[in-house]
Amino acid sequence: MFVDRVQIELQAGKGGDGCSSMRREKYVPRGGPDGGDGGRGASIILEAKLGVNSLAAYANRKFYRAPKGQPGQGSMCHGRKGGDQILYVPPGTTVIDAHQGFVIKDLTHHGESFVIARGGKGGRGNAHFKSSANQAPRESTAGEEGETRLVILELRSIADVGLVGKPNAGKSTLLSRISSARPEIADYPFTTKHPNLGIVEADEERSFVLADIPGLIEGASEGVGLGHEFLKHVERAGLLVHLVEPKPVDGTDPLQNYNAIRAELIEYDPDLGKRDEILVVTKMEMEGAEEVRDQLRESTGKEVFMISAATGEGLAELTHRIMDQVMLRRQRMENEGEVVPKLRVSDESTATRQRRVPPHLAGPTSDLSNEHQAKDKEGEQVSRKQGRKHHGSGNDSGNDSDKAVP
Repeated sequence: MFVDRVQIELQAGKGGDGCSSMRREKYVPRGGPDGGDGGRGASIILEAKLGVNSLAAYANRKFYRAPKGQPGQGSMCHGRKGGDQILYVPPGTTVIDAHQGFVIKDLTHHGESFVIARGGKGGRGNAHFKSSANQAPRESTAGEEGETRLVILELRSIADVGLVGKPNAGKSTLLSRISSARPEIADYPFTTKHPNLGIVEADEERSFVLADIPGLIEGASEGVGLGHEFLKHVERAGLLVHLVEPKPVDGTDPLQNYNAIRAELIEYDPDLGKRDEILVVTKMEMEGAEEVRDQLRESTGKEVFMISAATGEGLAELTHRIMDQVMLRRQRMENEGEVVPKLRVSDESTATRQRRVPPHLAGPTSDLSNEHQAKDKEGEQVSRKQGRKHHGSGNDSGNDSDKAVP
């Protein structure tokens, strides 16, 4: 189940209460106050983590409470603090305050985290209140309450490339042909109801993440056909691949369909109109595909690719062109000082990880074998020591004889 928007309530842990205690021990007169402080309450932390693909884990649970701190005890024993609770969300999650509507944090990079609800401080024991004027204080303070926040988690998929177009334009089929993703495919519109991500391997060293955005229709920028739910996933795509069907099932004109989708993108966010775009005519085996290509080329002045997901023709050329565009964008971001987000766990981290060696191969017995036993090693050490002793005694006798000569 794909979930891209949830509302949850978060409550941090309460701080432990301070202790009011007096030291009473035999032979220790006037022991004085010895109440310890309470432990700090646990905080709730939101962290973006690769491998988490949706907010489905928070769909059925609406309230999260972090552990509280333990109270202090006598003999100056402080209470144990609560362990912080970490909630993992996909990269690209926006945290919104549910009451005021402002954005608290945008978690776009893997490993990025922040404290969304801070735990309460622990109370003070009566040992803190002793002074020359009050040598036997009885007062102590209670722990502070943890923060409580009602937040909205909204996921906007992060991908290098986003596939856009009218329903039934062949977006899911293209994703399934050039990646390992297996989205639902059927011969009717609106088969895709949520974004699907796939990793495309252009060659052994280069790859990119491709997002299949559900089909858009006229009025999507105003929310028609769940337009807002779909368009928000296009915002983070660095490159748009616009698929145009040569013969739509509803009989509409392909060029008008292209212009309509472009208008909806610009209406939703003007920056989307400035985004790099690659035009693709799908189902090139159908009649009239070349005419549609020529019309798009003449109208836009851009290069137009033709592909057939059924036969595989044109897929390799399109994949390499997309990869080149993605590499140029990444290089441009690095030159401008921006951080290129990691979209998947790197294979290099696992390749360079050192393999753990068993103790019998890493300790002093690592060089033992059937031919070289421990007793042989002990014999070599004994002979080596005797040789050093004999060599040292010979040097000493030689020095004595030299001294005896006048």
